[in-house]
Amino acid sequence: MKITSFFISLLLATMSLYAQASSTADTLRLQDVTVTAIKQGTDIHSLASSASEIRRADIERGGIAGAKSAADMVPNIYIPDYGSRMTSTIYVRGLGTRIDQPALGMNVDNVPIMCKENYDFDMMDISRVEMLRGPQSTLFGRNTMAGVMNIYTLSPLSYSGTRALIEYGSHNAHKLGASHYAKVTSDLGLSLNILRSATDGEFRNEYNHQNTDWEQQTGGRLKLEWKPQNNLFISNMFSFSTSRQGGYAYEQIGKNQIAYNDTCFYRRTAILDGFTIKRNFKHFSLSSITSYQYLDDNMTLDQDFTTDPYFTLTQARKEHAVTEDIVARSSSSGAYNWLVGAFGFYRHYNMDSPVTFKDKGISELIERNRNATLPSYPISWDGRNFVLGSDFKNDTYGAALYHQSTYQLGDFTFAAGIRLDYEHASLKYHSETHTGYTIFKKASGEKYAHEDIDINDNGKLSKDFLQLLPKISATYHIGGDKSQSLYLSVAKGSKSGGFNTQMFSDVLQQKLMGIMGIGASYDIDEVVSYKPEKAWNYEVGGHFEFWEHRIKTDVSAFYLDCRDRQLTVFPDGTTTGRVMTNAGKTRSIGAEFAASISPGQGTTVNLSYGYTNAKFVEYNDGKADYKDKFVPYSPSHTLFLETLHMFRFANGSQWLRSLTVDANLRGTGEIYWNEANDVKQPFYCQLGASATLAGDNYSLELWGKNLTSTKYNTFYFVSIGHAFLQRGHGISCGATLRINF
Repeated sequence: MKITSFFISLLLATMSLYAQASSTADTLRLQDVTVTAIKQGTDIHSLASSASEIRRADIERGGIAGAKSAADMVPNIYIPDYGSRMTSTIYVRGLGTRIDQPALGMNVDNVPIMCKENYDFDMMDISRVEMLRGPQSTLFGRNTMAGVMNIYTLSPLSYSGTRALIEYGSHNAHKLGASHYAKVTSDLGLSLNILRSATDGEFRNEYNHQNTDWEQQTGGRLKLEWKPQNNLFISNMFSFSTSRQGGYAYEQIGKNQIAYNDTCFYRRTAILDGFTIKRNFKHFSLSSITSYQYLDDNMTLDQDFTTDPYFTLTQARKEHAVTEDIVARSSSSGAYNWLVGAFGFYRHYNMDSPVTFKDKGISELIERNRNATLPSYPISWDGRNFVLGSDFKNDTYGAALYHQSTYQLGDFTFAAGIRLDYEHASLKYHSETHTGYTIFKKASGEKYAHEDIDINDNGKLSKDFLQLLPKISATYHIGGDKSQSLYLSVAKGSKSGGFNTQMFSDVLQQKLMGIMGIGASYDIDEVVSYKPEKAWNYEVGGHFEFWEHRIKTDVSAFYLDCRDRQLTVFPDGTTTGRVMTNAGKTRSIGAEFAASISPGQGTTVNLSYGYTNAKFVEYNDGKADYKDKFVPYSPSHTLFLETLHMFRFANGSQWLRSLTVDANLRGTGEIYWNEANDVKQPFYCQLGASATLAGDNYSLELWGKNLTSTKYNTFYFVSIGHAFLQRGHGISCGATLRINF
């Protein structure tokens, strides 16, 4: 909390200082701001790609503060809300996994977020969100094989003034936010904002009668933009966030309640600084994007999620990362244009991951298995708890060169790009346990012998990955009109390989049991390492506008061929770890449709629908063949439908200019929870609504979510023979007040 208090004090003091400096500046009406998108340009609907854009008005009306809430409005992107904010699982077109590397990349003001565990955070003053689906690896690199999400924040060179946010809702959920935007000089802008949110939570642990999903968050952003010359732009964005939460509202099936005896929590402190400089020359522009990223988090779990004392897990990590992206892009208005870039990064983290075995874990998982094997000489453990200790040092670095050319030939635009991507990953590990047990003669009950267990293993693993990632596309502009286009694209994407650090506790457990003659023998390199995932995406689609631009539509169909598919599985039996495995081949067939319709003044209808049929082509885990089974955790359908109307009061005062009413429907499913496809979540819908009163300098929104109180589940898993699920959020209502000074 010291670092939080320090940055809060710093931001408030600086805000006060620059509020005085800008007191003579006009307070402007907030408008949509076009933020420079360095790689793909600002008009994403002219790209040969399935793309969605969420503007500021929709962001504020929808209460969008981050990736999860934005994904609800986009076809074929699903970010389930379960576990904690560390669990930033994303599924796109049948791609995605629960742990380790993401399938969807994320950039904030052109800065790539390197760690998936830091994807889920709330922000103030988002001006635009872009979602590009399908492989974007040629331009954006690692872990964008399913797409990329670009988030842009409000520019202090385009808006001046002070904003405040006050929100209160069900379960004592509340947000308080403030931001100030000032033009210190005509070419220098500075903005500061801070956002604080908290909730008591909705789900209760029946063991201790306390809510599990309580949460407290604080975040802030300091942004400087400077344009000393017409051809030079410099920006620095510094942000920090802290999150403290309980989370992990996992309910054991059959008991129909959440009940576990040991503490679960997740805490995170994150810092991001991104420095961007762009210089326009006569025929091209040159940009540099440099970032430093820091993450300090701790996940502590009652890993069995029962009231019995089996075992607990702590995963504490400190991570540092630096990135550099240099992009040169032609600025010619001629037929041929090009882009060339070089990217490099370095990541390092230290992680401590002890698993503590407790009384029942010892008796059920160790003593019982050993005594069933040799019943004449039963054992008794020295104590009723011991630690399987594991700590790691991971270093990953990589470099890439990429290029893209586009050529305009009449009504056609042809594009081709390629990226050469190299990555090196190394892992130093240290595993240890110090314990022992006594052997008895069952017949007499006498002590037979005592065995000390003293395991202290060290080692190093390293992997090198080299990928060639091409992309080609052709676009036909109907009648030469860029708002009416058909496109065809073929692209390859990849998701990084790595190491299963969570498997080390299981490896150590099996080695311990092997001393007693009952453990499995693991090849460390085989179970801990996994290869990159690769996919080819074949897509046809179009962007169309009709009825004097009152109807804007995007439609696409795709076939996705995935090799070395990464799947998260739980090992057999009563083990403690999770393992990432490369599970053969999968294929996804699907389609996406999005439309924005303005049939009359003040009325808007937004629709997005995505369909994905994702199945295994090859996957046999040695026990069963899952060919033609649906890929688990990825929904077959996503739906968003919204209708809104704004009533403008022509004779209203400055306090009452308009009333906007909105009704929306969100649908997801069906979702299979395992490879066998014998457990699933059927398709479900949630109804939402809002009414917003607005004046010249404020808006007051009354909103409701899941008004039908639809019952649904967001997660399912099996551990140590028990099945668990997490239920989705029920009905919630609240009010949001926004003030512009």
